[in-house]
Amino acid sequence: MHALDTNALVRFLVNDDTKQATRVKNIFETAEKDGSVFIITLAVVLELLWVLAAVYDRSRASILTALEELTLLPILRFEKPDLVQQLIILGRSTAIDLPDILIGLSARHLECVTTLTFDRKAAKSSLFELL
Repeated sequence: MHALDTNALVRFLVNDDTKQATRVKNIFETAEKDGSVFIITLAVVLELLWVLAAVYDRSRASILTALEELTLLPILRFEKPDLVQQLIILGRSTAIDLPDILIGLSARHLECVTTLTFDRKAAKSSLFELL
């Protein structure tokens, strides 16, 4: 089993480097044929959210749609699929930054009451508490 780095998912989603995007698509097709699975860590999800927004100027809606579509690929196994699903749901129903939602959900998963923050926007969520 292998994990995928953020840049492989970005190439797949954005296709900004045709040669690299084709390599990723080819390994995905091979994985579909032989039943292989690639792991997507939460760190990769976090970085993917940031890269798509900050570097590629993708809208929140398009980022959430792309993430949701990735979760439907049987060759991808997310580290915490329940957290990723909650991220997608909360991302569509709140204005809190997507990486912050994932940070808050990850802490909640670890049985933290809240995540302490100086971020006033994030503190509007029950996942966070303003310092």
